[in-house]
Amino acid sequence: MAYNAAVITISDKGSRGERVDTSGPSLCRILEENGYIVEYTNIIPDERDQIKEELIKCCDEKQIALILTTGGTGFSPRDVTPEATMEVVERPTPGIPELMRAESMKITPHGCLSREAAGIRGRSLIINLPGSEKASRENLQAVLKPLAHGLKMLYSEGSAECAAEHEHHHHD
Repeated sequence: MAYNAAVITISDKGSRGERVDTSGPSLCRILEENGYIVEYTNIIPDERDQIKEELIKCCDEKQIALILTTGGTGFSPRDVTPEATMEVVERPTPGIPELMRAESMKITPHGCLSREAAGIRGRSLIINLPGSEKASRENLQAVLKPLAHGLKMLYSEGSAECAAEHEHHHHD
């Protein structure tokens, strides 16, 4: 099954047109090469409320299966992407950033400074990636294979809705 995807670049400079976004397009290419349909892209500033609105729109309105963010995950006071992400997710998926960080740390000890978060909202999986094109590409490639399995589980018929429905009939 081909899943739809969104790529959101989070950058003050990018959103003001002061910096060309290379991470976003590079992530779109990787997704498309791996069979995802990129339905939505945007560049927004490092504003917590705006990030939350954008993520909620992609999950709840657009019903996008895989939402990637790039940027806003460092130590700078403006880096609030993981916090905004954790406020909108319903079920955290800490293993995804753990694997990304483990892979990053093989390349540089600075990998331990990455603050990316990930989680599920409804049937959408949100994953934060670093702002650097190289790092975001490496991080996405590190998790692509398990992601395919994760999305399959998320969209499988053993969903909570079916289980709840089944239980409901059982008690009648």
